[in-house]
Amino acid sequence: MKRIALFTIAIVAMTLSAIAATSEGTNNFTIKRGTNVSHWLSQSNERGVARRLHIQEDDFARLAQLGFDFVRLPIDEEQFWDEAGNKLPEVWHLLTQALDWAGKYHLRTIVDLHIIRTHHFNAVNEGKANANVLFTSDKAQQDFINMWYQLSDVLKAYSNDAVAYEFMNEPVADDHEQWNQLIFKVHKALRKREPQRTLVVGSNKWQGTGTFKYLRIPEGDKNIILSFHYYEPMVLTHYGAPWTPIGKYKGKVNYPGQMISQQDYEAIPADLRPTFEPYTKVWDRERICQDFRDAIAVAKKYGVQLFCGEWGVYEPVNRDLAYRWTEDMLSVFKEYNIAWATWCYDADFGFWDQKRHTYKDRPLVELLMEK
Repeated sequence: MKRIALFTIAIVAMTLSAIAATSEGTNNFTIKRGTNVSHWLSQSNERGVARRLHIQEDDFARLAQLGFDFVRLPIDEEQFWDEAGNKLPEVWHLLTQALDWAGKYHLRTIVDLHIIRTHHFNAVNEGKANANVLFTSDKAQQDFINMWYQLSDVLKAYSNDAVAYEFMNEPVADDHEQWNQLIFKVHKALRKREPQRTLVVGSNKWQGTGTFKYLRIPEGDKNIILSFHYYEPMVLTHYGAPWTPIGKYKGKVNYPGQMISQQDYEAIPADLRPTFEPYTKVWDRERICQDFRDAIAVAKKYGVQLFCGEWGVYEPVNRDLAYRWTEDMLSVFKEYNIAWATWCYDADFGFWDQKRHTYKDRPLVELLMEK
């Protein structure tokens, strides 16, 4: 009997030890394929009833049924706080309701603070360049951290295995080290409150792969996911998009291969040619692999998961070209074990038409789900 008792005690001790090890180590926030539930709590003027009805429980049920395992949920400061810093209650309820729905259908969620008043990733094109003071103002940085304190006060109730924080979208600092220093500052502040929450961190200059070699993150923290965004070649993915100079091109585009022929390039107005010169080169799966190289190396260096948080093709783009590029992207993601979230679910890069409540690109969904 004594041996049995001692054996039982040993088993209990081992179990408690395993639980303790888990609580001190890496959590179970694992992701593979997701989509951005965008233009709802971010980059949208909808308020009141229109905002409340825009995303509903059936959207999360649909995404889970299709085979997605997580969503990235962009949110904006202007929807959550007024200019005096007071919380706007209705949208906080919409956020927690969305997280509850996601959890009900076993979808993990990355809450992404997408745009704040002191930093806009597209400030130059939005005419707000002078408002981007986050990296030069101590007050703006403390206000930013205070926003995350308030978000944490609400979101810490959700399991570390279910909800992650992406504390900033597409940083655009003049100097890469400005962004690195802010990473360490926010990381330290959040870790005091939530030691194990998964934090998603991107690289400077719009989370581009080309700046990963300058990225620094705290070492030894395995509850970090490194994130990049990828829309290259832009002349394909943003063909005709009115908000970017790339959209001014009206000639033919090829993929894979030389994106723009020499003849079409010479027909471009001389002042625009520097923008399009990179696309006179060959773009294919191998080029995508080359572009991902630094991001893959940095994730390996720190021993953390790599994640492409945004990628996709503008809806009006030729679908055959879009599908060829998508197939290559998925192939590279699979080869290098990179998680991904398409941009997006139901807006101008999406596959679902929320107004008509139907698919606007079912073949894309089947391609994404490898069906």
